[in-house]
Amino acid sequence: MQATLIDVLPRHRIDTNAVAGWLRPWLPSNFDGQLQIRQFQGGQSNPTYHLATNVGAWVLRKKPPGVLLPSAHAIEREYRVMQALAGSAVPVPQMLGLCEDAGVIGTPFFVMQHVPGRLLGARVVDEGTAAERSALYDDLARVLAALHNVDVARIGLADFGRPANFLARQVARWSAQWEASRTEPLPAMEALRAWLPQHLPPDDEATLVHGDYRLGNVLVDPTQPKIAAVLDWELATLGHPLADLGYCCLMYHLPGAEGGCSDLDLAAHAIPTQAEFIRCYCHCAGRAVPQRIDVFVVFSMFRLAAILAGVYKRALDGNASDARALGQRERCVAVAEAAWALAQRTG
Repeated sequence: MQATLIDVLPRHRIDTNAVAGWLRPWLPSNFDGQLQIRQFQGGQSNPTYHLATNVGAWVLRKKPPGVLLPSAHAIEREYRVMQALAGSAVPVPQMLGLCEDAGVIGTPFFVMQHVPGRLLGARVVDEGTAAERSALYDDLARVLAALHNVDVARIGLADFGRPANFLARQVARWSAQWEASRTEPLPAMEALRAWLPQHLPPDDEATLVHGDYRLGNVLVDPTQPKIAAVLDWELATLGHPLADLGYCCLMYHLPGAEGGCSDLDLAAHAIPTQAEFIRCYCHCAGRAVPQRIDVFVVFSMFRLAAILAGVYKRALDGNASDARALGQRERCVAVAEAAWALAQRTG
């Protein structure tokens, strides 16, 4: 399906004239200054807008209004990583420009090319033929492998993160985010905070990682089962590649109501098993199939629950970028409890 465009939410209105004025030096000289701004529905983090002009369509992404959690909504990092990946085997939109001056529209923002494509908006493919679904999962694995094989020094991202003790620092970071976002007690989250530091594998490698890699964060080519662009890079850094892989495997541990496939007949829906998806990724990445992946999945579910808690808190505070954000409380609880159940089975 195509991404849904809506009238800009009252909380996220921006000055059309200010945007048009900022765009003018970046666009062709025949830009007439007229601009129609609409908002993409569905993003829970950084408000994202469609900009229609007489010289083409563009996308503006900005930080949300209000008080923000530390290190969250890093649109400057999103811009940098996508700009660096231009021309690589990882498909990304072309960057137009970054504005770090909050005085223009209230927060920093960047503008990028509008890439035509389908936004599936979920972790599970529910359209197309069986062959097309299978091919799309293969391409999802291929692009993730391509990302992890990027030479970060060659594209200027050698300083994009601190890979040492990546997993331990991630657990600490998302524990802090949970503390900052918590609106009520959630025993499963507290149990996970204690369990994870005792079960983390060694940080024996580091690559560029996306941090939120899944079907819902890619644009699919309009006519073929192929990824046209990878979006939503605000969590990108240098870290353990299996953290990305584990996060991508969340769909196998969440029910259909949560966008997963744990309660589906995988073969009937042309969905590869977790083992098949991992083997495809490893083949494309040129690496051995990992001995253990569950701990990375548990960590990813813990982090997802912390993110959902933050979305819910922003909704309570009136700052969420999607009108449906109040519903994230139930999702947070469900994901946290599923993560703790998996942790207990993992041992």
